[in-house]
Amino acid sequence: MRAVPLAPALLTRLIACIGILLILSACATAPRDPVPPNLTASAVIPGMPGVRAESGRRSEAMEDDFIQSLQDESLTDFPVDANGDTRHPYLALSGGGAFGAFGAGFLNGWTATGTRPVFKIVTGVSTGALMAPFAFLGPKYDELLRHIYTTTTREDIFTPRSAIGALLSRESLAENAPLAALIERNVDVTLLREVADAHRNGRRLYMATVDLDSRRFVVWNMGLIATHDNEQALELFRKVMLASSAIPIAFPPVMLEVQAGGKLYDEMHVDGVVGANVFVNVGVLDTASLYRKAGKAHAHEDIFVIHNGQLRAPPAPTQRSFRGIALRVIEVSGRSTIVGDLFREFAFAQRNGSGFHWITIDESVVLGDPLAFDPVAMEALYAEGERAARTGPVWYTLPPGIGERPTR
Repeated sequence: MRAVPLAPALLTRLIACIGILLILSACATAPRDPVPPNLTASAVIPGMPGVRAESGRRSEAMEDDFIQSLQDESLTDFPVDANGDTRHPYLALSGGGAFGAFGAGFLNGWTATGTRPVFKIVTGVSTGALMAPFAFLGPKYDELLRHIYTTTTREDIFTPRSAIGALLSRESLAENAPLAALIERNVDVTLLREVADAHRNGRRLYMATVDLDSRRFVVWNMGLIATHDNEQALELFRKVMLASSAIPIAFPPVMLEVQAGGKLYDEMHVDGVVGANVFVNVGVLDTASLYRKAGKAHAHEDIFVIHNGQLRAPPAPTQRSFRGIALRVIEVSGRSTIVGDLFREFAFAQRNGSGFHWITIDESVVLGDPLAFDPVAMEALYAEGERAARTGPVWYTLPPGIGERPTR
């Protein structure tokens, strides 16, 4: 039988497919120099010891730093009342992608009520980490938050890869260089120095990432990083913000240079929401004992949690596609995680006799895709957050399912 020649176009496609398969088989992973497992516990950021800690393990450096904050704090920021008590408000900002527009609107509405306090501690993960520095520095950045969360588009956050491009990239479905550029534009030397000044005045800014090598939720002392006031500090500050919002698979992880055993290695960090959707206490600090140790037994903690999402949502069909299934899984797991997070923080508050307050997006609000970054939808969600704050704000004071009625 005589062989039938392949058409030139078909032959070209076949050769291309074979070439791609060969490339993929040869390049299954990207090169890197990870920390040897036996040195993981000793890895530090070069020139910046003590700027981070792993969850579930009390950090002597973090605790010493918190005691220092109690000694440095201003009576203007945290006055002593007639009973000799000092109130320390803590603000925790959750993940949620474009739904962060709710939190931005809520902060601005809270400012308008005249009751928004100066926060002793601000924490953030994912989109919460992106807004945390501005929330930390106070109402002067409200307008910037409004602008970011009502005008940002998907193109300002990420660039999707083609199917083949995603495979060849080896680590993500999209490129988040636009988000890195957005962070760089808004987190400059001036902001870094303002964060450092607030740190020196006894206030603390924490963000979180997940180190995929150590498999730990990592808390970063961003104010302490800022006090180094050099190019390395600015670069690390920006990288932690980017890493805390680097949704695994969707976005590439952020590689951070560390030192261990006298050599330099890299660590792979991703979105902190993988470990917790929101946090105040994750076992790094025992604030109750630190208050006593610093002679501040009359300090009272007030925890405020802004959840940039919904605990419950109406049923809706899931698209039968990789993207549709992945987004729905992330959404459902995120809701499950926030319930656990709220119970954890409530238990911490109960132990310490602290105030506990949280807010979430009302079930009546129809939410779309958290990665769509549609300015029209974000503007509406921003307005919803602002409205929710201007009405009181009205807070839940018990965990989900324990007490359904919010209070002012």
